[in-house]
Amino acid sequence: MANITFEHVTLQYPIYNSRGMSLRNQIVRIATGGRIEKEAGHTTVVTALNDVSFKLKDGDAIGLIGHNGAGKSTLLRTLAGIYQPAMGRIERIGRVATVFEIGAGLEPELSGYENVFNLGMMMGMSYKQVKAILPDIEEFTELGEFLQLPVRTYSSGMTMRLMFAVATANTPEILLIDEMLSTGDASFQDKSKSRIQKLIAAAKIFVFASHDPELIRTYCNRVFRLEHGKLAEVGMDAVG
Repeated sequence: MANITFEHVTLQYPIYNSRGMSLRNQIVRIATGGRIEKEAGHTTVVTALNDVSFKLKDGDAIGLIGHNGAGKSTLLRTLAGIYQPAMGRIERIGRVATVFEIGAGLEPELSGYENVFNLGMMMGMSYKQVKAILPDIEEFTELGEFLQLPVRTYSSGMTMRLMFAVATANTPEILLIDEMLSTGDASFQDKSKSRIQKLIAAAKIFVFASHDPELIRTYCNRVFRLEHGKLAEVGMDAVG
């Protein structure tokens, strides 16, 4: 059984040396999607998540919608435990897998194989478990001998193949995706889509941030809208 509980969760970013700069404050507000709560000395505090509460349980597939900078990525990273809230309580039960941005957690000077072990163990797998998924990663990435080379020699598409393969090698109980990924040729995109669909079907809780209404309607059964750090559950008709 998997579940996630957020109780009055608030997450804030400090922005330094911005007192009295109304233009900078406006840019910060637009860029983060948060709200400038207060100024103390030379520190401006931007609230990215503001008193957010919800409960997720087995069978929930959540579509996150909102304008660019609304806080969708911040919420996903808070769900994953990457960001810690300033206030509130979070309870998370279940193994988590994330599919986020290119390159997160990779060490460019290490080989593809070495990065597989690093990423796998960062996700909570043992050395033995990572070793067991190596054949699957070799087959799925189609990187061949490049897996022996430093990741700094990879193209962005090759890097995403490696990241995607590790993140999706094991079936998680909680799957978090920040936009649906597409990289490489049509054949590899088909493989990625098929792999994601299997993970979504097997995961107990799925949370998906996207601007694509069709994908949200296809994969999700609940919709959360974020606007300047405030969250509200809305009907599927709000997707567009």
